[in-house]
Amino acid sequence: QLFFHLQRERSFPEHRARFYAAEIASALGYLHSINIVYRDLKPENILLDSLGHVVLTDFGLCKEGIATSDTTATFCGTPEYLAPEVIKKQPYDNTVDWWCLGAVLYEMLYGLPPFYCRDVAEMYDNILHKPLVLRPGISLTAWAILEELLEKDRQSRLGAKEDFLEIQKHPFFESLSWTDLLQKKIPPPFNPNVVGPDDIGNFDAVFTEEMVPYSVCVSSDYSIVNASVLEADDAFVGFSYAPPSEDGFS
Repeated sequence: QLFFHLQRERSFPEHRARFYAAEIASALGYLHSINIVYRDLKPENILLDSLGHVVLTDFGLCKEGIATSDTTATFCGTPEYLAPEVIKKQPYDNTVDWWCLGAVLYEMLYGLPPFYCRDVAEMYDNILHKPLVLRPGISLTAWAILEELLEKDRQSRLGAKEDFLEIQKHPFFESLSWTDLLQKKIPPPFNPNVVGPDDIGNFDAVFTEEMVPYSVCVSSDYSIVNASVLEADDAFVGFSYAPPSEDGFS
């Protein structure tokens, strides 16, 4: 989970943030190409695979059927990453995703979202009215892309005219080959060192220590449960998938 590593390390070096931002942008660009607006980009929804590549997750707030010229108006997302037009409850388009990319990139470089405040109402006011504050320590191209992604006017925001193509053309990504990136030929800047499919060492304990509710089972005799399932011949009509046998259900 990107959130876990960002919390642990506070911020990322620029080359690492650039790599993640490029892979995230590629995922968003693909979604936009099939008329989907993601709407909930945040570090908690960005996973890293076993090699360190970005995997975008949680598509529950996606809006389908939004072509380049279309808009929607549902108020949704995560407060720290909401674009101004969403907070104003104005019609918005896929440029909300580029605002969110700017917010996540800012957080990767500086350690906190750009307009963060514990008081949500004050944070919304910051997003709407406060100028973007950029501190020294990042390159001029990083400075520029943050200003352009976190543009409060969605029609002037980076990505408003040519969507993902504008992101690809930005000087911040000049040192990166997009062809190699899409083919996963660029080695990730960080290896999670995953030892197996059950390794949860890269997830925050807040999630891994949550209690998991058990399914209700009126009998501890699995042979009885198994028999009752087998008797329900029509329970899964139309389903072709058969799971591998498990202990007690073979």
